[in-house]
Parts: sequence; structure tokens; C-alpha cells
Amino acid sequence: MFENLSDKLESVFKKLKGQGKLTEKNIDAGLREVRIALLEADVHFRVVKRFIADVREKALGQEVMTSLTPGQQVVKVVNEQLTTLMGDRHEALNLSGPHPVALMLVGLQGSGKTTTSGKLAVHLRNQGRKPYLVPADVYRPAAIDQLTKLGTQLSVPVYGSQPDMDPVDICLEARVAAQLAGCDTLLLDTAGRLHIDDELMGELERIKKAVRPSDTLLVADAMTGQDAVNIAASFNDALDIGGVVLTKMDGDARGGAALSIKAVTGKPIKFVGVGEKLDQLEAFHPDRMASTILGMGDVLTLIEKAQSVVDEKKAVELEKKLRKSQFTLEDFRDQLIQIRKMGSLSDLVKMIPGMGKMKQMKHFDVDDHELVRIEAIINSMTAKERHNHNIINGSRRKRIAKGSGTRVQDVNSLLKNYTQVMKMMKKMNKGGMRGMNRGMMPF
Repeated sequence: MFENLSDKLESVFKKLKGQGKLTEKNIDAGLREVRIALLEADVHFRVVKRFIADVREKALGQEVMTSLTPGQQVVKVVNEQLTTLMGDRHEALNLSGPHPVALMLVGLQGSGKTTTSGKLAVHLRNQGRKPYLVPADVYRPAAIDQLTKLGTQLSVPVYGSQPDMDPVDICLEARVAAQLAGCDTLLLDTAGRLHIDDELMGELERIKKAVRPSDTLLVADAMTGQDAVNIAASFNDALDIGGVVLTKMDGDARGGAALSIKAVTGKPIKFVGVGEKLDQLEAFHPDRMASTILGMGDVLTLIEKAQSVVDEKKAVELEKKLRKSQFTLEDFRDQLIQIRKMGSLSDLVKMIPGMGKMKQMKHFDVDDHELVRIEAIINSMTAKERHNHNIINGSRRKRIAKGSGTRVQDVNSLLKNYTQVMKMMKKMNKGGMRGMNRGMMPF
């Protein structure tokens, strides 16, 4: 999402670092380019004006001007101000109050409220809570069915709303039903419209007054850019929202909404949707987002992703196998499955500090289907072949290719890469295993 902005900021910083000594003149010239880059990224013009003024004031301060590395100090200032702009720190859901607490999801039609309800149910369940889904949109065709199907898919209970029911009654009756079901968190999927109108806001206000949710979340489509900021301001004025969930952050929007919402509304972005799958909802961390925009990577999120999919017991077993050079194709396949669970390889690589700034990585794009193909090839092998690749002769390769729907060349390529990895492992074992991350494949 922030690729163009990142490239332009990097160009500005490179010029400043090349100056050797910073002056008011070259700082102003650099900030003019930063201003243009932010405006092109669809950041609200008032936010840009305030941001540039804050950066200029700090960049011209004694600490930066007298530093031995003034160019790097300017990057530090911009990083700090970007973080402040987006809210300093991650703000969690407000789940205080007697059970079951209610989380009210609001937003325009098509913003992704229903899918986000399902994603939040997954998130809450991972936190040890017992969510209860409530379809309160009685106007959109199939809205109730959509949430009911999501609940069935996730094995999460759903209130049996009917299209002829009043949305306020649905929410109040669902609270009683959730309590009887032993659930502690209501997720209210409210109705939306194609535009903001009095009827919509009136209904939402009635629901909020009757249910008194612990948190009200605006679900906004990041692809709408500056409109998302205006929508957030309108909903906040009417409902005093607690925070925002930005959907479609994996798209090609320019990112202005993420940089503007907190400054315009005073309300934080709490979560971002980074894909269509129900586990692709991430907590929003302003400091990590700022680091990503400036090409510094996002190691903490990478670590969290790894921790969420890595089985510690299997990781220890794998390390022992690696030490003894007993890493089989079956182990290789299991590692690929864990990596796929972490998300797109292209996105994971960008989280590694410095990778975003490397020329050869600028247009790095891994075909994640390749991992699926490799997994299919290994699955088409017999258990004996997976444990001893040396027995895989020409006829076996043909059978494996046919069984996996691939070519013999693909099987040959996999075996060649696996053999090279094993050779590298033997060399590393001779020199010690330091520097290797436990449980992660070194390729």
C-alpha cells in the first residue's frame, strides 16, 4: 500500500544524507518533497501541513543540527512524527463491563462489516474469549444468512435474527441468548447504507443507547482513501466511536486514510484487514507502520506471525534433526505449511529490516502458488521416498509428477533445491548452528 510513499521518502532522505551538513535551506527543500509525497498518498491536507511544521521544528533543533549524522537524525524525527500522527501505540479493544460485553460494528454498506465480524470472532477466540455473532442488518438481502454461514464455518454461535424484527430488539434479545449460551462477547453486525443519512444514524444511535456497547468500531474501506477519513469523522460526530478497523489494507490504495484518521477524528485505528481470509486481521501498531513506511521493516509483527504458527515441540525436534542432518522431505513440507500460514512470502520479506531498500527486492514478488505446487509434489511421494530422496529414480519422478499435476522438471527442480539445502546444512553443522532461528527453514 505505501510503496510509492516509501520510495519518495527514501529518495528525499538519500539527498539529505548526501548533504553532509544540514541547513535550513536544504531541510526546507527536502520537506517540500515530503509534503508532495504525502499529498500524493492522499493524506488530508491539514494533517500534512501540521506534520511538516512539526518535523521542520524538530529537524532545525539543536540536537539534529549539531549531530554527527544529521541526515539520519532527520529520518529519526520523521519516524517519530509518523508514529505520533497515527497514534503512538496500539490501542486494544475496550472489553470492560459485565459479561456479555458488546462490540458494535458500524459503517457504510460494502465496507466489510460482516466479514470483519467473523475476523474479530477469530481474534477474540484466540484471546480466550467466547464470541457470539449478532446479525442486526435486516435490510440488506442475505446479510443474516452471510453471518450465519460465517458462524457455522467458525463454529461460533449466531443469534437467529429474522428480517421482520426490529434491530434494537435483536441486539437486546441476543444479549440474553449469549448469556444463556455462556458467551462473553457480543459482536453486533449493524446495517449500513451506500451513504450517510439520518435514518441510518438514528437507528445506530438507538442501538447504542439500548445496548451500551463497551466499544463501537467503525469499519472503513481503506481503498476509498480520503473519503474514509470523512466517513470516520461523520460517524464519530454522531456515535462517538471508540476506534476504526481499516479493511482492504492489502490493496493498492495510497494509504492516506491510515495516516489521517487519528489526526482528524482523534480516534485510533485498532485493526487492519490484510486479506480475505478470516484469520487475516492484524492489530494496528503505529510505530511498526511508521517503520514499514520508512523501509525499516517490521520485525515484531514477523516474530508474532511466526510464534502464532510454530509448534514449539516440533521446532525442538526439527532442530535436533538439523543438527544430525536428518532433515527429510517430509520435514521440508511441514516447514512450508507453517510458512504459508504466516501469509504471503512477499509481505514477509518486506518485514525484514533493510530488505525494502535493496534494489533487487523492489519488485520482488513470490508466486505463493509455487509453495502449493511443492507441497503437492511431496504429498505425491510415498512415505519411503519422503524419508530417502536418493531412491527417487526416473520412473518414480514421472509417477510423482503425474500424481501432483506437475512436470518432471518441477520434481527435478525440487529435489535439486532440497539437495543443495542439505549440503548447506552439513557445512553449517561443521561450523556450528549459531545464527539459525529455531524451527525456521534456512532458504
